[in-house]
Amino acid sequence: MENLMGLLRIRVRRGINLVVCDTVSSDPYVVVTLGKQASVVFVSYTDKLIASLRVKTQVVKKTCNPEWNEELTLSIMDSNDPIMLTVYDKDTFTEDDKMGDAVIDIKPYIECMKMGLQNLPNGTNVERVQPNRENCLADESCIIWNNGKMLQDMCLRLRNVERGEVEVQIEWINLPGRKAFQC
Repeated sequence: MENLMGLLRIRVRRGINLVVCDTVSSDPYVVVTLGKQASVVFVSYTDKLIASLRVKTQVVKKTCNPEWNEELTLSIMDSNDPIMLTVYDKDTFTEDDKMGDAVIDIKPYIECMKMGLQNLPNGTNVERVQPNRENCLADESCIIWNNGKMLQDMCLRLRNVERGEVEVQIEWINLPGRKAFQC
């Protein structure tokens, strides 16, 4: 509990051109896991906080371009722990099909948070992150100051599948009484 840095809100917006797993479409949903202990649930009544190390969206039926627009929240103990996003096709009688995965790289975002920036004009571009072999970005990703918050929009190219992308946005949530980033 004392190692909890804060919470990461992940807005899973939509999927783009996902693979067909059923006859003509898919029934996709997203699972986001943190680190090696991905199935452990963290509950703290002291801080009146309930968060998880494994969260998922609702299933969107019969589409390869789903609109989830859901907010998922992860408890962050170590900013170096990998955050894995996996897309699945919901099946009724068999195991759900994996439709690809991607790693959400929060290191550039964390570096911007460590700057301790405050009171910037809305829409200020703090950092640009380019796609490379170390991340799953499909396009350039900007870390932006907006309404007193640092936000990063990402379009993630799915791996281990022939096509598909997922659009997400991340936002850090500080917890009262905790200093998440030492500057």
